Amino acid sequence: MSVVIVKYNAGNIRSVLCALNRLNIQSEVTDDVKKMRNASRVIFPGVGEASSAMRYLKESHLDEVLTTLEQPFLGICLGLQLMCETSEENSTSCLSIFSTPVKKFILPDGIKVPHMGWNTITHSDDYLFKGVPQESYAYFVHSYYAALSSDTIASSTYGGLSFSASLKRGNYRGVQFHPEKSGTVGSLILENFLKGE
Repeated sequence: MSVVIVKYNAGNIRSVLCALNRLNIQSEVTDDVKKMRNASRVIFPGVGEASSAMRYLKESHLDEVLTTLEQPFLGICLGLQLMCETSEENSTSCLSIFSTPVKKFILPDGIKVPHMGWNTITHSDDYLFKGVPQESYAYFVHSYYAALSSDTIASSTYGGLSFSASLKRGNYRGVQFHPEKSGTVGSLILENFLKGE
């Protein structure tokens, strides 16, 4: 199996590499288009700011590549948000893989933003969550969220606001939480993605 982690100007790639190493999966961080197209799995992680990340993707023409891949594809955190239609973070047009807008958390006084820490997820029947109990805890760090939509396959609630914890369309899936930082539940989700349907 060949696993590619998309290289672009966003952080947190190292923790994904380490999580895959713990699963004894060799992976490569690259922006090489041929390697992406030939990979068995593609992972699109990220921590950072949406508009600068999209600017890099467009300048490097990776936006055209990422939206035409046919193998299982997993976006993580900012990766999921960039796969949506738009983001309120600096009014950014994104990849439009998911028909979902990304919005800024506006919550009651006393509710901290960013949403940071462990929170439960409720999921539908998708191979990504095979063996994952409902209301399992996953680790989140984000100030923006993907709204609930027809692409939502898992949800979470913070400050009384429900949002997409995971999205799916075709071979594309994304998670707002960090599976690489979510203990045994996160490892199981990564394993499920790597095994496929």
